[in-house]
Amino acid sequence: MGQSDGRDEERPVHLVRVAPFRLCRFQVTNEDFAGFRSFTFDHPAKPVTSVNWFDAVDFCEWLTAKWSIEIRLPTEAEWEFAARGGLAQKPYPWGDEPVFSRAGYAARWIEGPEPIATSEPNGYGLYDMCENVHEWCSDWYDPRYYDVSSGENPKGPESGTRKSSRGGAWRHHIKIARCAARSSIPPEFRYADYGFRVAAEA
Repeated sequence: MGQSDGRDEERPVHLVRVAPFRLCRFQVTNEDFAGFRSFTFDHPAKPVTSVNWFDAVDFCEWLTAKWSIEIRLPTEAEWEFAARGGLAQKPYPWGDEPVFSRAGYAARWIEGPEPIATSEPNGYGLYDMCENVHEWCSDWYDPRYYDVSSGENPKGPESGTRKSSRGGAWRHHIKIARCAARSSIPPEFRYADYGFRVAAEA
């Protein structure tokens, strides 16, 4: 995890093992979320946004009851492992090429997120990792957590005031984030560039 030439909170680079897990190939869409909670949206295949961390957890609990398997948010470690798509220490899910090389980059994400799976998937077949919307993770956030993080299935600090999130978002000047980039906001906040995807045990 991490990036040696990244931001302070991405260091030190350290080896982490994560137990087998499953991660949804797609960000949760408006259509997905409407099955749980009625709301107005402009396009069924766009990622649901303006959901806070508690909304995302409630959705996971609803799916758990519906599917009879435990559905949850991924940890930061799981998310970064998945985002890399099998490419060790590469900055982006596709490797070293800059974000501006992404097909149609300059014309994308002008006024909001786009429908899911409009970019090529990474090596694990996961779509929109590091782009479209920020994705909530289960962990509390600490910028110095990597100094004390466990090397086995780290789940973040035991408490905090902000929840971790990962990935880039349409509102940023640079629309695609690096795999190692970390972000966070208070769990009660709802932003137009925040969504999530779900995870489960293998």
